[in-house]
Amino acid sequence: MTIELPRTALLGVGSMSGAVLDGLLAAGLDPATVTLTTKSEQSAAAHRERGLDATATDTDADANRSAVRGAALVVLGVKPYLIGDLLDEVSADLEPGAVVVSVAVGTTIASMEAKVPAGVRVVRALPNTPIGVGHGVTGISAGPSADDDAVALASSVFAASGVVIEVPESQLDALSAVSGSGPAYVFLLVEQWQRAAESLGFSHDQAEAMVQGTLRGAVELLAASGKEPADLRKAVTSPKGTTERAVAVLQNADLAGVFERASRAAIARAEELSQA
Repeated sequence: MTIELPRTALLGVGSMSGAVLDGLLAAGLDPATVTLTTKSEQSAAAHRERGLDATATDTDADANRSAVRGAALVVLGVKPYLIGDLLDEVSADLEPGAVVVSVAVGTTIASMEAKVPAGVRVVRALPNTPIGVGHGVTGISAGPSADDDAVALASSVFAASGVVIEVPESQLDALSAVSGSGPAYVFLLVEQWQRAAESLGFSHDQAEAMVQGTLRGAVELLAASGKEPADLRKAVTSPKGTTERAVAVLQNADLAGVFERASRAAIARAEELSQA
């Protein structure tokens, strides 16, 4: 499989936008079509070793402006509080009709559209880190300036390495609370599950093999079966058996309520960031 994009600028490549870049390269994107900026020369040098045109902003004050010239697609990867300043910096150099995509939580479309020239199309995207290994989930929201072509172009960046879900911007924070923060929930589950296994007398390596192997197998079974998770759970849970006793403990912990409260806490923080 090969993905083709127009000339693309990635500004402020860090962990999340770096994962997006990894996914694109794994999907066959030609590195020669990408210009990127990153904070440090060390990071830029590492990207250049992969055949990418990379410049460090700590050594070149005009790096971001140079990167967006001639780019039809511009992806903003800096921290939310830096988005406004970055758009002020590059606004005059954006190509007419360019599509600007932010992957920052809490940065509204309206605040970005206020910073760019008329004709530049703005889209918000919130991917999660598994996009770097081809299994991302990304929420996409289009601003008033973005037509169907702009949304399709922005979506293609993330669809190369996973699933894209288009939602109104009013739902984007909630989507991020589920899928954007979701990998951390899974990693926490694995961490605590392995700790429980070790408390039962298994070594760290044994606990890791059991827990991660079980998780991987269960997810693959869920994907392959086409069944609802509740149906698969019931199939494993024999009446009056050991699994039924263990599942009862988990159900009594009100996992659904815990996940809802966690999600609402993430949404509240995103709203705080949007007002900062």
